[in-house]
Amino acid sequence: MVRSLPVTFLLHQQQQQQSKQSPSSNPLVNRDCKYGKFYVYDLPPMLNKDLVENCQDLNPWGSRCDALSNDGLGRHATGINGVVPDNLVSTWFWTDQFASEIIFHNRILGHKCRTQNPESAQAFYVPFYAGLAVGRISWDFRRSKDEDWGSSFLYIKAMKHVTRLLIERNPWDYFDVGVPYPTGFHPRTDSDVREWQDFVHSRNRTSLFSFAGGTRGTIKEDFRGFLLSHCYNESDVCRVVDCGRTRCSNGSSAILETFLDSDFCLQPRGDSFTRRSIFDCMVAGSIPVFFWRRTAYFQYEWFLPVEPESYSVFIDRRDVKNGTSIRGVLEKFSREDIRKMREKVIEYIPKFVYAEPIEGLENTKDAFDVAIDGVLRRFKEGLRW
Repeated sequence: MVRSLPVTFLLHQQQQQQSKQSPSSNPLVNRDCKYGKFYVYDLPPMLNKDLVENCQDLNPWGSRCDALSNDGLGRHATGINGVVPDNLVSTWFWTDQFASEIIFHNRILGHKCRTQNPESAQAFYVPFYAGLAVGRISWDFRRSKDEDWGSSFLYIKAMKHVTRLLIERNPWDYFDVGVPYPTGFHPRTDSDVREWQDFVHSRNRTSLFSFAGGTRGTIKEDFRGFLLSHCYNESDVCRVVDCGRTRCSNGSSAILETFLDSDFCLQPRGDSFTRRSIFDCMVAGSIPVFFWRRTAYFQYEWFLPVEPESYSVFIDRRDVKNGTSIRGVLEKFSREDIRKMREKVIEYIPKFVYAEPIEGLENTKDAFDVAIDGVLRRFKEGLRW
């Protein structure tokens, strides 16, 4: 299973000095691109395009071609008629959770703040598909031994001052920035976003909480297995999608419907501290319940509300193992509490999704826009070295 290092940005040394000028004297600042512009390197195809074209050879366990098709969005979702509004069915895809590199590269080529003149650039985009080529999350690019999985990519001297956008970041590295995992919803217009928000807001939810996941039998005291058993034991209030019995990777109609029908969704760590299910849950308007703070709170600061309690619930996993009832904790929230948290989740949905059009949405900023603005803002304000 390959986890992507989706995007890298590099601050041009000459522009580091310019960024200290006042806005009025900085030629990079204008009404359309107030944080400056970026230049896209034209790298050899072997570092990006060829990897996608040879998708059948990327994974020893099977072809990745379906997952990486359609500019990274994957195949159109099937089996969701009646689950989502009819006119939004075409906005749903079975998008691979590790396709960020392709999605970002395609979007950035059509961005209004892209410049063809490197001398006018505030930032430089490096379209190397490192995840497809060799790696997974941030930690898999920090290997110090040849026999370890991954590489020592981030220890290379030239990478020292490169800002990396990753689906999971190292919380102690300033140059790592966490960005949302791609979900299946890719709106085409502002109207699509509003209609989806209205749909999940008015949804009649019949389960208190839900869990979608599978056990990890090789892990001692597997917490996901613990949650699965807990949910089965509380079947009158908890809805389960057992990924040991059904297909779960990269979304399914069963998972989507389960999250749409639940007030809360349990979100333990995945194979690493984060998991895509966090964003599948919130896009469906369900309130995430976390058991590790590094699963979200230390990861996605540009994309999530500042106050964790405004949109989520935290229950320490050690308390759960020592007998704290998840059901008991969640039943203490009033309907008004749940309404407020859900509205906060729904308000932030645009920041969790990646729009389909290469130029983005009309007026709504999606996850891609938030990431690009964040990087350019950092550089304009002066990168910390």
